[in-house]
Amino acid sequence: MNTEDTQIPAEENNETLYERKVFLIDKHQEPIRIDKWLQMRLENATRNKIQKGIEAGFLTVNGKIVKSNYKIKPGDEIVLLSYNNPEYTEVKAESIPLNIVYEDKAIMVINKTANMVVHPGIGNYTGTLLNGVKYHLLQQNAGLNEDELPRYGLVHRIDKNTTGLIVLAKTANAAAHLAKQFFHHTVKRKYVALVWGNIEADEGTIHAHIARHQQHRKMFAAYPEGDMGKHAITHYRVLERFNYVTLVECVLETGRTHQIRVHMKHIGHTLFNDFEYGGNKILKGTIYARYKQFIDNCFIICNRCALHAKTLGFVHPVTGKEVLFESDLPTDMEQVIEKWRIYIQHKNISD
Repeated sequence: MNTEDTQIPAEENNETLYERKVFLIDKHQEPIRIDKWLQMRLENATRNKIQKGIEAGFLTVNGKIVKSNYKIKPGDEIVLLSYNNPEYTEVKAESIPLNIVYEDKAIMVINKTANMVVHPGIGNYTGTLLNGVKYHLLQQNAGLNEDELPRYGLVHRIDKNTTGLIVLAKTANAAAHLAKQFFHHTVKRKYVALVWGNIEADEGTIHAHIARHQQHRKMFAAYPEGDMGKHAITHYRVLERFNYVTLVECVLETGRTHQIRVHMKHIGHTLFNDFEYGGNKILKGTIYARYKQFIDNCFIICNRCALHAKTLGFVHPVTGKEVLFESDLPTDMEQVIEKWRIYIQHKNISD
């Protein structure tokens, strides 16, 4: 038997936690059950886990769902969505308060607070959103484990300091359904951000590939020529102007890690108080001490990157109907925005 596989590597800079693997079956392949064939090629994959993944819909052959006893044949194209987390850490159940805005038997939508990491990893083994989600789900099903529901339904993530909406699956079938939507960029997501500078155009679109920064590996960078990274598209619309900062709405067409932060910095409008990308210092404004004190006060109120995941829309994995969720701006961003309104009003009066 001579089998040659063509595999598409995972997208490193992606918000989704599932990678897409494609296998093209060689013309010399002998018939063999697909679950057995995958077990020989996937590291640390048990037959039972593979069968549950196939049953849930994480795998298609020539675009169609198959059963575990399907026998592969020459020319088949196998597409597999598998969980990818290089910082895999066992999830410990913890009783952590969660702001659940919607929940049914298939999904739950959570409004994440600031300064909360989404899933355990190096340096953050406890206190994450997923620790709380596992505890919550175990209250409903004490026998639930990661073989039945990979990573307890987590299919995408948002940054630690970003607030807003995130959806999780409560069944493996729902996880597969949602993972495909995120992979194909059909999920509707709108963010609200406060950025440095006065954006001249009322709206626009940013096209620039995104890849890890060459010097700072925890950061990402924009590559507008497309010579590195993965393609990324962000649409923006100005909501309100405050001379030195601008309130914008950002719509993601793709979902790369740090996409809004990187794209806005790329066009010269770094997010307000984004310390990783240089937004935690005065980038626009006056040299007066009073202005510096005003900015310091704003940083104290909103001691994080001023970014909120406001809107989340997707097709419900059970009903097949589109659902849309909205969340209000968090208090820290609201207070800073109001401070800017008052500051600009007083400045205009004095001028």
